[in-house]
Amino acid sequence: MTTGQARKISKICWVVALGVVSVPFIFPFLWMLSSAFKNANEIFGQPSLIPTVWRWTNFVEVFEYQPFARQYFNSIYIALAVTGLTLFISSLAGYALARMRFAGAGLLMLFLMSALMVPEEVTIVPNFFLMKWLNVMDTHIPLIVLPVFGPHGVMATFLMRQYFVSLPKELEEAGKMDGLSRFGIWWKIAIPMSKPALAAVAIITFLFSWNLFLEPLVFLSSLEKFTLPLALSNFTDPYGAPLWHLQLAATSLAVVPILIVYLIAQRQIIESFAMSGVKG
Repeated sequence: MTTGQARKISKICWVVALGVVSVPFIFPFLWMLSSAFKNANEIFGQPSLIPTVWRWTNFVEVFEYQPFARQYFNSIYIALAVTGLTLFISSLAGYALARMRFAGAGLLMLFLMSALMVPEEVTIVPNFFLMKWLNVMDTHIPLIVLPVFGPHGVMATFLMRQYFVSLPKELEEAGKMDGLSRFGIWWKIAIPMSKPALAAVAIITFLFSWNLFLEPLVFLSSLEKFTLPLALSNFTDPYGAPLWHLQLAATSLAVVPILIVYLIAQRQIIESFAMSGVKG
């Protein structure tokens, strides 16, 4: 057997092995898509990935049962707002912690990192009273502000700091010689060179905001202001039993944006986490 043949056989074996290992991860997704086209009785009937009757009307009923289009829009614009603000604030804070020397910088970073150890359930009660005191209950403001300045914002700041630490200092010195201010160096040198980290933070933040459930459950009460995770749990009959065919159809629609985003840029996520432990 030649070396080339051995490599082909080895490659085929790896593909087959990875295919077998991926079945437990792919099967639930395929079952969800298949069940989205079934009626409620068939979902719990004879197991089958192929519906006996394809009920395309499930996807129509999703929008008729509640204002699903509005709820879809709510999730999109909230996720985009959270992502944009997180990128701006975390890149500024990360650059300051990486490049600016000031008293207490290490202690500040320690306090910020300690915020990652506090469970979300611990802070939800004081955040509730804070938002109630600010009179922003039943609005989308808490869903935008809290993720930006909460533990997730701290994680984004840490990722950006680690990336900025790895950038060559000579570029910053060249910018100073050209007359750039500290803000100018951040905007014209650091930001263009940190696109992989920015892309990773953007993807992680978008997914985090898109999947939020506890905060919308606590801060929202109007049906038209619901986000998708909260709306999905609202497909129930008058007795509170889940309407599984509608829930699965709505879930299939809700998965589309995050699936596209992740498949396009999953490499940036891996590279960013790998680089976060390289230096600094």
